[in-house]
Amino acid sequence: MVEFMEKVAKTGDSEELTVEERNLLSVAYKNVIGARRASWRIISSIEQKEESRGNGDHVSIIKEYRSKIETELSKICDGILNLLDSHLVPSATSAESKVFYLKMKGDYHRYLAEFKTGAERKDAAESTLLAYKSAQDIALAELAPTHPIRLGLALNFSVFYYEILNSPDRA
Repeated sequence: MVEFMEKVAKTGDSEELTVEERNLLSVAYKNVIGARRASWRIISSIEQKEESRGNGDHVSIIKEYRSKIETELSKICDGILNLLDSHLVPSATSAESKVFYLKMKGDYHRYLAEFKTGAERKDAAESTLLAYKSAQDIALAELAPTHPIRLGLALNFSVFYYEILNSPDRA
């Protein structure tokens, strides 16, 4: 479904996606990324348990598999982020679609920050913050406080502060 929705997004040239197309694109990516994020969390938990037990043979196999999942996660995130930057954000005309796409951009940078380390994690976190702040600026100015996209942005921004920046006070 991801491939088909990418084609839809790219063939519209400078036309904005409809609300239904936008939601289908979001769900398509959410499904493929969600499964891998869940796998990554589980395998990371298993890796920690095996390390604490001193099972070096198991740990090396687990690290290899975790690395494979991380490669898939990076590829998926890079795919949607490129699509957002090259087509979706530039063609967005309504405040609702701008906030939606910028929130989505922040979400996928946040997913990268969940498993990246060092400078890559820092870059992903900074990109998340920029995207969420841009979305928030538009949402505060142009969307009702009860608008579902504005509420979703507020929730995800909180998750970012809590989980990625380890800042429960800001969350």
